[in-house]
Amino acid sequence: MENLGDFGRARLYMVTWNVGTAEPPEDVSSLLQLDNQPQSDIYVIGLQEVNATPIRFISDLIAEDSWSHVFMDTLGPRGFVKVTSVRMQGLLLLVFAKHVHLPFIRNVQSTYTRTGIFGYWGNKGGVSVRFSLYGHMVCFLNCHLAAHMNYALQRVDEFEYILDTQDFDITDTPHVLDHKVVFWFGDLNFRIADHGLHFLRSSIEGGRLNLLWSKDQLTMMKKKEAFLQEFEEGQLNFQPTYKFKRNSDTYDTSGKKRKPAWTDRVLWRIKPRSLPPEEDDERASTSTDEGPDEFPILVTQDRYSCDMSYGVSDHKPVIATFNIELRKHFDTPLVHVCAEGMWSADQDAVMTYTVQEDFMSSTWDWIGLFKVGFKSAMDYETFVWVRENELPELPVDKDTIPLLGGQYVLGYYSTNMQTIVGLSETFQSKRAVMEGLVPENANGLK
Repeated sequence: MENLGDFGRARLYMVTWNVGTAEPPEDVSSLLQLDNQPQSDIYVIGLQEVNATPIRFISDLIAEDSWSHVFMDTLGPRGFVKVTSVRMQGLLLLVFAKHVHLPFIRNVQSTYTRTGIFGYWGNKGGVSVRFSLYGHMVCFLNCHLAAHMNYALQRVDEFEYILDTQDFDITDTPHVLDHKVVFWFGDLNFRIADHGLHFLRSSIEGGRLNLLWSKDQLTMMKKKEAFLQEFEEGQLNFQPTYKFKRNSDTYDTSGKKRKPAWTDRVLWRIKPRSLPPEEDDERASTSTDEGPDEFPILVTQDRYSCDMSYGVSDHKPVIATFNIELRKHFDTPLVHVCAEGMWSADQDAVMTYTVQEDFMSSTWDWIGLFKVGFKSAMDYETFVWVRENELPELPVDKDTIPLLGGQYVLGYYSTNMQTIVGLSETFQSKRAVMEGLVPENANGLK
């Protein structure tokens, strides 16, 4: 995050992709544009139709699914840690952040809602993740809504049902729309009405996408439904992302003759200010809290496009990037964590922690030792429980410290907040030198 005093600017990179039950490609680095400057601070990846056969789904409950693995393996070495994920059958939502932001992402919660045929097997619906980002309440909602041309109204009803039924165990933001910023995205399945197949294809091939915008069902529904009008969307300047022949840039020519459509979308909503009655019709571009201690947030989209280079699915992935400017409620971690003295597997080590601001701690809180490039809070080398009323100095058994050493950080994990609330500075753990501890040729090192 670019530091602007009390203010900060974070870059958010979002992907929505209906992967059509395919296995992930070997390389997703170009999809995530990791080498672009300036670098992103947060990645949010929403997938639909992840392979969800009963046997596959049960195996994914035991271990991470293949799509989560490929994103974690790509982002982890670049300093991005998985904050959380939520899955409901074919719907998967992943949130990653640069590890320096982890202490300022708090109160992480997720939930899901089934729609579809009586909620059967979770074939359609929504999964969401919410958290506080430097004190600002944000929510990400990944949806897969009803398919087919004639169900535009049902799609709106399903979205409204998801908003009505999802709730969180947070007093000031119990529902999705209570959050200061909401990102709504996914395979929303809205089609292009009225136009024939030939007109659609010729407009797309000729780059005359503007001829299709007025008949986009989501655009049309926004004119009729007041609650949809609160959601903003960038201009559809990329070609419709459905439906393609797999492993090609050619639209489907099978017997079903599915018309191309912008089914895959990213929208956002800034919570409206509480305005006096006579100002009800005015819309604020920023969100603020009333009173002298206001903390505004501004969301600006700087990219909305699709990536045509990926062909494993009959959908193309859609990318949206945002600049989020916010006034930080706080910039001090809840807990200060420190590695004391020299660390190696030759001797017991010591870590210390200091609570810098009261929070609801738990006897299940712990401090983990993480190798730099760790992929999630569960990707620790070892950990020590933090018991209440103990001294803020914790011993670490030498037998749990990695033999080969390397660059590490310590992280305090809050069970109640479901996140790391304090990180140490990076420190070096030295390679063990005691005779017999390390094989002579360990990892090719003499």
